[in-house]
Amino acid sequence: MDKELKVLVYTDHQLFERYHRFRLKEGFRKNKEALTIKELMALEVGDYVVHIDHGIGEFSGLHKIEVNGKMQEAIRLTYRGGDVLYVSIHSLHRISKYSSKEGTQPKINKLGTNTWAKTKQKTKGRVKQIAYDLLQLYAKRKSAPGHAYPEDGYLQHALEASFMYEDTPDQNAASKIVREDMLKSTPMDRLVCGDVGFGKTEIAIRAAFRAACDGKQVAVLVPTTILSMQHFKSFSRRLRDFPVTIDYINRFKTGKALTETLMKVESGETNILVGTHALVGKRVKFKELGLLVIDEEQKFGVGVKDKLKTLKANVDALTLTATPIPRTLQFSLMGARDLSIIRTPPPNRHPVDTILSGFNEETIRDAIAYELSRGGQAYFVHNRVGNIQEVAGMIQRLVPDARVCVGHGQMDGKELEDVMARFIDGAYDVLVATTIIESGIDISNANTMLINEAHKFGLSDLHQLRGRVGRSNRKAFCYLMAPPLSALPEESRKRLQALEQFSDLGSGMQIAMRDLDIRGAGDLLGAEQSGFINDLGFDMYQRILAEAVKELKAEQFKDLMEAEQVESGQYVEETALETDLSLLIPDHYVSDIPERISLYRELDDLSDAEEMTGFRHRLEDRFGALPEETEELLGTIRLRWVAQLLGMEKLVLKSGKLIAAFVSDEESAYFQSATFARVLDYLKHHAKDASMYQRNGGLRLKIEKVGTVLQALAIFEDIAGMSAEECAKLTSAKQATHLQAAPSASR
Repeated sequence: MDKELKVLVYTDHQLFERYHRFRLKEGFRKNKEALTIKELMALEVGDYVVHIDHGIGEFSGLHKIEVNGKMQEAIRLTYRGGDVLYVSIHSLHRISKYSSKEGTQPKINKLGTNTWAKTKQKTKGRVKQIAYDLLQLYAKRKSAPGHAYPEDGYLQHALEASFMYEDTPDQNAASKIVREDMLKSTPMDRLVCGDVGFGKTEIAIRAAFRAACDGKQVAVLVPTTILSMQHFKSFSRRLRDFPVTIDYINRFKTGKALTETLMKVESGETNILVGTHALVGKRVKFKELGLLVIDEEQKFGVGVKDKLKTLKANVDALTLTATPIPRTLQFSLMGARDLSIIRTPPPNRHPVDTILSGFNEETIRDAIAYELSRGGQAYFVHNRVGNIQEVAGMIQRLVPDARVCVGHGQMDGKELEDVMARFIDGAYDVLVATTIIESGIDISNANTMLINEAHKFGLSDLHQLRGRVGRSNRKAFCYLMAPPLSALPEESRKRLQALEQFSDLGSGMQIAMRDLDIRGAGDLLGAEQSGFINDLGFDMYQRILAEAVKELKAEQFKDLMEAEQVESGQYVEETALETDLSLLIPDHYVSDIPERISLYRELDDLSDAEEMTGFRHRLEDRFGALPEETEELLGTIRLRWVAQLLGMEKLVLKSGKLIAAFVSDEESAYFQSATFARVLDYLKHHAKDASMYQRNGGLRLKIEKVGTVLQALAIFEDIAGMSAEECAKLTSAKQATHLQAAPSASR
């Protein structure tokens, strides 16, 4: 401000009430993801490994083997009785590290017996029983007449433009795919999963406004009364400049006010209704419900979920969860539910500094006094209502200047609402509360949390609680107060150490995997499944789960499967490759064996051109120009992308010939598709070098004089009429609604 010249200067974010646009460093998200996969899946000699066709063996390192006079690299697995199996680097997606309850010793299988096949079959049979109801609901939803929303109007664009933060890449992708789901006539059922504070609520607000603009009503279901108030305020604040009516119901609202709210909902006067489980009660009648938003579904009981199933058959459903652990079957069932993962943290966000501490009055005093000295607020989590007032009195004694308040679920509704509102407004400095603050409370000024008796909480609960702080650009602290680690049970000790170790932003996947190791998958997915998860390992269980769903679709939901294939234009989930060419990363290029294994696995998991380019750049940056063998190796991934789109289940490139096996189901709609017509057209124009024949009940294409991977790639690109990168983009776009972001379950 210049008083003499009478000039005021404002920045753009002050004028438009938005934050600066931060540009994420290129490759940050992908590199972070690659590191995570590398950490979670790193194999060491002696580790237990599961092969989807042969069972549990022991990893014996990377070995060079000779195939038709040419050297190739393969993973060596040792089975019971000293049997050895070599797994080609093109088939790394067929194996996974054995992950079950920590300390569980798996039973190593013997090659050539049917023990593993029986275990798989038994598991599939049990899984099919569990999955059948879900698939039936999914099929019903697919065939139900849903509502197709019109293209976004100027009001929707105005709402999205008014968001004061810049969307993160993942948030933007999730927002776009929710929009695409709503434009279709099939009812949406999407799960948006992301760490606490990563922007899931904004996606829900945009979807709710889109529904309201088209005359539909929206129900926002939340697990706690406090969270219902928080969401009501968030929705009201974001939509205050737009023509929508928002209301709420929870235990705070009773009598005349509740009756009036319900009448407005029934008449259609209320567009968006936020509430707890009362939303699915008999008294609540919507005039025209179009969208159901569910926050933290895993916190609802079975009764509420059963009522939700009746609502969700023909209503768009959007579920938000911050819990990174695959706690429900729906999360795991690929193809039975659409999933979007938000992995990128908001810009300028710092990781929460997590400190293990005993119950120490000096630590409590210093932590709270420091937070107050920088103008902030603090949480003290004490999960026992009986003596919570005494704890508040102790904090008042330790920090006399602090304004202390208490909040817990047994308080009168109005009183609790008043306490929370005043804490949010800054009238109190310290909130002593039970775990009612676990879900959704968003107070950017509160950046210190002390959790008393932290050893009594589950790992996901601690992760959720910690997410209440660090929601701004300030450094945040979380103190886990518990007895000395040596005095704790083993599982409690490991939980606290895991939380201290994984405090980086977006570390939900590491925490999930660590919790899996500590507790075992059975505790997460239900007691009846724990036995065979320990037999198979969690990662392989996920794959068999996917196989079971696929078989169920083929056997009992054939119409659904064919409709999906025709809609996506994709008839093959993966293409296997056999070759006698020398395709490897040479010793002189990358000498470290564990690093080579990691690179092979990362290469095998590449799903699009962007990832391929990033992988190539990282290789060249670290090790120099690519050798010819490695260049051809990268070509095999691109070859599989095109072959998958062309409907080829297996490729054999040996002795200068290329043989491709098509979809094995002779009645598949693939053989009437435009894709197969292109293959026939190629055959007609290249009859001299190409031929088609029947073998073992399946159709084969043989092409002569193909000596390299790059030659095969050029031929397939010619048939497809597009480049490998375009094929990958098309394929990944079709798969975007599946579990592509969970490395343990996506392939």
